Amino acid sequence: MNDPRLVTMADVITGYSLRLGEGDVVLIGGPAVAEPLLVELTRAVLERGAVPRVRVTLDGLDRAFLTRASDAQLDWLPPYALDEMETIAARITVHGSCNTRELANVDPAAIARRSSAARPVLERFMQRSAAGELRWCVTAFPCDAFAQDSDMSLTDYENFVYSAAWLDAPDPIAAWTSFGVRMTELAELMGGVRTLRVLTEDTDLTVGVAGRTWIPAKGDRNFPDGEVFTGPIETETEGHVRFSFPAAIGGREVRDIRLRFERGRVVAGEAASGQEYLRQMLAMDDGASVLGEFAIGTNYAVKQFTKQVLFDEKIGGTCHMAVGAGYPDTGSTNTSALHWDMVCDLRSGGEIQADGEPIFRDGRFLPSFFAHPLDPPAG
Repeated sequence: MNDPRLVTMADVITGYSLRLGEGDVVLIGGPAVAEPLLVELTRAVLERGAVPRVRVTLDGLDRAFLTRASDAQLDWLPPYALDEMETIAARITVHGSCNTRELANVDPAAIARRSSAARPVLERFMQRSAAGELRWCVTAFPCDAFAQDSDMSLTDYENFVYSAAWLDAPDPIAAWTSFGVRMTELAELMGGVRTLRVLTEDTDLTVGVAGRTWIPAKGDRNFPDGEVFTGPIETETEGHVRFSFPAAIGGREVRDIRLRFERGRVVAGEAASGQEYLRQMLAMDDGASVLGEFAIGTNYAVKQFTKQVLFDEKIGGTCHMAVGAGYPDTGSTNTSALHWDMVCDLRSGGEIQADGEPIFRDGRFLPSFFAHPLDPPAG
C-alpha cells in the first residue's frame, strides 16, 4: 500500500499545480524506481478527465547509450520529439534514481553533445511555457539513492520530502494557495528593482534586472516549491561568486565552483573537483556562460543540503543562479542547451542589496522591504 502522503502529493500536483481538466494530454516521465508515484499520478490524471502518456526510463540506459553512441547517434533527435512538445498540454517530470553517480565516468563531451541535439525541444518547451500554452511540474520520488546522498535513512528522507511539500499540513492546497498570494506580492516588489548585489564570503556579484519579470514559484512548476526568480540582463552580470554547495548536472558533481563575470559572461571558472567538466559545460554553446536565471529560495521547510537541486535551490535563505538558458517569460533572451543551477548560501552573514539598499540579510527579507512571513504552515 502506498504512503497516503504520496496519494496526496499526486492529487495536489494534478489539481493545484497543473489544474488539469477534461481532455488535457499529459506527459508523465520518470524512472522505474519511482513506480509508486508514477502510478498515483496516472490515477490522479485520469480522475480529472485528462489523458496520461507515461514514459518510464530504466536504470543503466543512459550510461549504455552515452558510452557507446557515435557522434551521429548523439546528434540524432527523434522526429516525434518536437511533435510531442507541440501536442501536450502539461508535463510532469519525476526525479528518482537507483544510482546518482551512474554517469560519473562518462565523457562530458558526449553529455554535452546529446544536450545540444535536444536544444530545439528545450527551446520550444520554454516558448510554449512562456505563452501559457504548456503547464509543467517537476517533482521527486523519495528513493534510497537520494536518501543516501542526503545522509538520511529512507524513512527520514521520506519525511523530509513530504514535509518540504507541506503534505503534513491540514490542507496542503490551502497552504500553497496562501503562500502563492504572498509570493506574488514579493515578485511584484522585486519587479521594481534595477540592480541586485550579492555579498557573502568570496562573493561580490552585481546583476542587472531592470525591466525583467519576476516569477513567483508557488507550487506550480516545481513541487515542492518556494523561490522567486527572473532572467538577468544578459550583459549586466559583473563580479565574482563562490557557490556554497556542490552542483550536479548530467550525473556529474562539481565542487566549490567559483565564477568571475565580465559584461555578463563567465570569463574565469574554477572548481575544487570537476573543473574540466565545468569548463566543457560552460563551453557547450554561446549562451552557456551567461546567466539565464537569478533566484532567491523561500521554502523554510527545506533547511539542509541534499544534493538534489529541486530541494537545494528552494532552501529558505539561499540564492541560486543558472548558467545557460533563461525562461522567456522573465524577459530573458539567453538561449542554450544548458540550464545549470548553482546554489549560494546566504543564511550566515550574506546580504542582497537592491539598488544600493539592503533587502535581504542572513537568509531573510528585511521587513522594511517585505514584511510578510514566508514560513511553512504548522503541521
